[in-house]
Amino acid sequence: MGWFPCSGQSHSKLNSKKKRKVKDPIRPIQPSPEKLKANAALNSQETPKDAGSNQIAAKTFTFRELAAATKNFRADCLLGEGGFGRVYKGRLENSTQIVAIKQLDRNGLQGNREFLVEVLMLSLLHHPNLVNLTGYCADGDQRLLVYEYMPLGSLEDHLHDHTPGKRRLDWNTRMKIAAGSAKGLEYLHDKASPPVIYRDLKCSNILLGEGYHPKLSDFGLAKLGPVGDNTHVSTRVMGTYGYCAPEYAMTGQLTLKSDVYSFGVVLLEIITGRKAVENSKTAGEHNLVAWARPLLKDRKKFSQMADPMLQGQYPERGLFQALSVAAMCVQEQPHMRPVIADVVTALSYLASQKYHPETHPAQSSQWVPATPPRTRREGDKRQNGDTGSEKKPK
Repeated sequence: MGWFPCSGQSHSKLNSKKKRKVKDPIRPIQPSPEKLKANAALNSQETPKDAGSNQIAAKTFTFRELAAATKNFRADCLLGEGGFGRVYKGRLENSTQIVAIKQLDRNGLQGNREFLVEVLMLSLLHHPNLVNLTGYCADGDQRLLVYEYMPLGSLEDHLHDHTPGKRRLDWNTRMKIAAGSAKGLEYLHDKASPPVIYRDLKCSNILLGEGYHPKLSDFGLAKLGPVGDNTHVSTRVMGTYGYCAPEYAMTGQLTLKSDVYSFGVVLLEIITGRKAVENSKTAGEHNLVAWARPLLKDRKKFSQMADPMLQGQYPERGLFQALSVAAMCVQEQPHMRPVIADVVTALSYLASQKYHPETHPAQSSQWVPATPPRTRREGDKRQNGDTGSEKKPK
């Protein structure tokens, strides 16, 4: 759930026991709507049109309240940690409400500006596929965010944590998560005004509620998108390695299509079960997009890309269509990528086509021709040999 520069390496685990002296302590925030709106974090005088009365709806908490909710941040309440700090499960006093409390590390990657952006964004943007911000704490130099509790954790947990006995995601659930995540992104791009560029779409930022309902979380890197005649927003390159669009990583020019690329990487993870970056793989396979591109050129190899954890229980046509959507999203040239609304249309259709394994035979994970391709031998040789020499994304 943490983030770091696209060109950099992942942040090492936090050393909670070691306290470092801070040269520039974070200034306390006056927890009022006026102060939050006036802050230059968003660099804009406009607010999203869905903001209603444009008042910050999030509740302010004292540090004492949140310490009590987490039993003084006890280890058994810890849900996870990253470059930003730690997330705890808590119960608010005088309430039965269970929440997730993110405590930002003052020396971590998420700073005061990102904290303000997240509070403002999640206070003004509301959608079924965006996580709800319950409140925040800006007590002295403490910075904490209070979210609705998502009981099923992150998509990353379910795709890449193969703990024995843990339920694997079936095809229908994967398509439901993909379609819901795309709808959240569509809201940011097409419904918010001005549009919002998420900038940090990845599996660990897609949280799952009851029934595997997905919600986008962590909006500290979000930026208001270009308006008027502007085609992009120029900014420092931030995000997570493996998910950044190549043109953004190289130029710092951020567009809505940068998010579409990141979504394409997530969709590939959902379909293949592979991580965006997996250093344990052999050379040429550690980057998911670089590994997938040659296979995406040949439909006969699509079945090789299905997650082995599916055990062949997926619709062949649905797999082909989902991979086709992913292939369009990760095009190197941004103008070749679809808008997110078209992605939502395609994935909503796929999610509506329920696959019933008991009435459909399991698919083979390897494509094998039924008969020797004698009449088209030369054509097949040319096709199978044409893996292309596209430049790998950096």
